[in-house]
Amino acid sequence: MEAFFIELLKEYGYIILFIWCMLEGEMALIMAGILAHTTHMNVALAIFIAGLGGFAGDQVYFYIGRYNKKYITKKLHTQRRKFAIAHLLMKKYGSPIIFIQRYLYGLRTILPISIGLTRYDAKKFALINLISAWAWAAITIIPAYILGEHILTLLAKAKEHWYVAIPIAVCFLGSVIYAFKRFENNVLNKKKDIRKKS
Repeated sequence: MEAFFIELLKEYGYIILFIWCMLEGEMALIMAGILAHTTHMNVALAIFIAGLGGFAGDQVYFYIGRYNKKYITKKLHTQRRKFAIAHLLMKKYGSPIIFIQRYLYGLRTILPISIGLTRYDAKKFALINLISAWAWAAITIIPAYILGEHILTLLAKAKEHWYVAIPIAVCFLGSVIYAFKRFENNVLNKKKDIRKKS
């Protein structure tokens, strides 16, 4: 299965990279960096295509926010808290939030939808989104490309000592989720404090 997946990436790497970056991203970027290191991908082309994938994904979410009220109503029912946080972040930081939205776990799809709900200029969003998507791709692919040999060695050791690697991965993921929950709570608490003072 693993060999099949690697061969699939080698043969259809750029297509898979584009689609994967539309849907999620970081793992795809790391894989692209490693494949570029092993000469199965061109690093510049990988950055270009990954950026386009990330850009296309966020554009879809932006236009869902702008033109699909039925979907938004459904999302608001289940994601009311995250929409509130996205609104507060957009209100506080404005355009720069477009640059950092890809790094905000749990808000990556909500933020573009929230921006689409506002009167934010679509052309301006598209331009900033494109630049930030290419920056995001480069920031992740280039280190993976440079450190490719070290990453491959680490993956081989993780596969060999899976009983150690899995708990470490779970703890790391748990820490990331906890950190972002704290961040979300801080955003909401600051809003509550402002309301109390006013």
